[in-house]
Amino acid sequence: MAAFKKLIFIQLMAWLILVTAGCYFISQNFDSAIGNAQKNAQATVEQYIKNLSATDISADNLKSTLATSETFSRFTLRDYQGAEVFSISNTPKLPFIAELIQSNYNSVRPQYATNNNADIKVEFKLNIAYLADQFQTAFFIVFAISTLLALIPVILMKSIVEHINTNVCMGVADVIDIYINQNQLSDDFATKFDSSQLEKLGKNLIPSFNRLSYFLKNKNDDIKTAAHTIKREAYKDGITDLGNRNMFVDYYEKHIENTEVSTFGSLALVRCSELQSINQSRGYQKGDEYIKAVADIIKSISGTYTSSQVFRVNSSDFIIILPNTPLKEAERFGENLQSRFTQYMQNQELSSVANTGIVGYEKAKPLGELLSIVDNAMSMAQSKQVNAWHVQRDTDLVNNVSAGFGNQNWRKVINEVIESRSVHLVMQNIMPLGKSIKAYAEIQARFKTEENQALPTASFLAMAEKLDMAIEIDKLIIESSLEKIKSSNLSEKYFGLNITPSSAHSDQFMIWLERRLLKDTHIASKLIFEVSEFGLQQNIKASKRFIDMVHRVGARITVERFGVGLTSFKFFRDLKPDFIKMDASYTRGLEDDKNNQYFMRLMVDLAHRIGVSVFAEGVESQEEKHIVETLCLDGVQGYYIEKPKDI
Repeated sequence: MAAFKKLIFIQLMAWLILVTAGCYFISQNFDSAIGNAQKNAQATVEQYIKNLSATDISADNLKSTLATSETFSRFTLRDYQGAEVFSISNTPKLPFIAELIQSNYNSVRPQYATNNNADIKVEFKLNIAYLADQFQTAFFIVFAISTLLALIPVILMKSIVEHINTNVCMGVADVIDIYINQNQLSDDFATKFDSSQLEKLGKNLIPSFNRLSYFLKNKNDDIKTAAHTIKREAYKDGITDLGNRNMFVDYYEKHIENTEVSTFGSLALVRCSELQSINQSRGYQKGDEYIKAVADIIKSISGTYTSSQVFRVNSSDFIIILPNTPLKEAERFGENLQSRFTQYMQNQELSSVANTGIVGYEKAKPLGELLSIVDNAMSMAQSKQVNAWHVQRDTDLVNNVSAGFGNQNWRKVINEVIESRSVHLVMQNIMPLGKSIKAYAEIQARFKTEENQALPTASFLAMAEKLDMAIEIDKLIIESSLEKIKSSNLSEKYFGLNITPSSAHSDQFMIWLERRLLKDTHIASKLIFEVSEFGLQQNIKASKRFIDMVHRVGARITVERFGVGLTSFKFFRDLKPDFIKMDASYTRGLEDDKNNQYFMRLMVDLAHRIGVSVFAEGVESQEEKHIVETLCLDGVQGYYIEKPKDI
C-alpha cells in the first residue's frame, strides 16, 4: 500500500510537470502568434496608407477597407493636426485562460502608422479573439491528454497491486489455517510450524511465523496467569480480604454439594446489625472499620476449627463454614461470637454488633435450600436480644412448620414492644451555624424485649416495615415523645421525629396524627417530622397531602438523606419542606472531595432561594465541620458535635 501511494505521488508529479510544460509551450506559441499577427497588421496598414494623402482618401473608404471589428479591436484615424477623424472600438471578451496568458505576457499592444506626407495618422489594436479560441482548444487538449497519460498507469497499477495483495492474503490465510489445525490436535501451544505443509506457500514465511508462534505462546501463558490473578481478585472482598460471594458459591459447589466423599458440618450466617446506622451517623470510614473488626472477631474464633472457611457474601453478611463440626459444638461457636461481639459493642458504645444464625449441612445439600434455612435462623436470632445467636435443627423443620417462623417470631416481639411500650428515647442535637438559624434535636428510639434485652434498632425497624407494622411503631414513638416532652417541661425546645414512608403515605395514620397534634398545639408547633427523600418520592401526591397536614397543625418537615435519590427542585417547590438534611455520604471525606463540596454548595444556594434550610449529618471531624461552615450550611449533626443522649 505504501508503494502504491508512492506511485500515485510520482504519477501526480509527472502529470503536473506535463501539464505545466504543455501550458508553457502553447502559451509561448500563443504569444508568438499574436506577435506575428501584429507584425502583419502593421505592414498591411503601413503599405496601404504609405503613398496616400489626405486628399486622396476619405474616412469612409478607409473605414470600409481597414477598420473592421473582425481585424481590429480598436481603430482611430487622425489628421495632420492630430484631430480624430473617426474611431472604432469593439474589444471582444477573451476566454479566461487566454485572457490570463495575454495579461501576463502583455502580448497585444497599441500600434501606430503614418503616410509619407505625415498628414494621415492611424492608431489601432489587433483583435485576437480567433487566436484565443485556438489557444483555449489547444490547452484543453493538452490537459486531457496529460491527465489520461497520468491516470492510466495508476488505474492499471491499482488492479495489479490489489491482485498481488489478494494472493499474499490467501497465502497467509492458508498458513494461519495450517497453524490453527496444528494446535487443535494438541493440548499445548505449538511453537513451530510443520514446514512440510508450507512448501507451496513460501518457505520465507516460516521463520516469521515461527517467531509469531513463540510470541503467541508467551502471550497465552500471560493470559492464563492474568486470568488466574483476576479470578482470585474477583473472588476477594476489598475491605476484609476475605473470599466474597462468588468464592463461597464456588467452594460450596466443589466441596459440599457436588463432592464425591461424604461430608457434614455447620454453616453460620453472621449479619452486622449496625452497618447502616454507623454509615449514616459516623461516616463510611467508621463503617468500614466496624466491618473489619467484625471480620477479625469471626476469623479469630473460627480459626480454632480445622479447615474452617470465612466469606463476606454482601455488605453486612458473613458466612462461616465449619467442616465436620456438629451443631452441639456450633452452639459453643455462637456463644463465643456473642461474647466477643458484646465486648466490642461496649468498647465502641454501640447498641448492638451482629447476630448469628447456625444450621447443619451435609453432602449434596442444595445451596438455595440451605441459605433459606439459615435466613430463618437469623430472623430468630435477631428477635431474641442484642448479638444473639440461634441454631436451626432439622427437627424444627418437620412438615415445614417453621418455614415462616422467623417472621412470626418477629411479629410477636414487635407486638410485645407495642403492648408494653418498651421504647427508650434518646436525642442528638443539630448545632446551628448562625445566630438566626433555628435548629432542633432529633429524637431517636431504642427498643427492648420483655426481658429488658435491647433489640438491634436497624433490624427491628426493618422487620416492622416488612411486616406492615411500621405505622404502629411510629404511633408508639410519637406518643412516647409527646409524653416525654410534656413530663420533662421541654415544650419550648424543638424536636425532630422520624416518620417511615409507609406512615406518611397512609391516610389513616395522617388522620390520627392530625387529631393527636391538635390536642397539644403548643407542642405541635415545636415538632419537625423527618421523612427520607426516597420515601417521599415513592408517592408525590400522598407526600404532599402529609406535608400540607403537618403545616396546617403548625409543625414542620425535614427531608432527610437528601441526595441519595434523583430529586429535582420542582419536587421541593411542590412539597415545600422546611429543612433538608444532606445524606452522610456527602460529608464523608468532604475536605478532600471537591465534587461533593460543589454539589453541597449548589444545593445550599438553590435551597436558600426557596426558603429551605440545609443541615449536614454524619459530621465526624473538625475538618468536615470547617468545610461545612465554609459552604454556608445552616447546621451540623454527628458524633463530632454530640453523641445521642437521654432526653
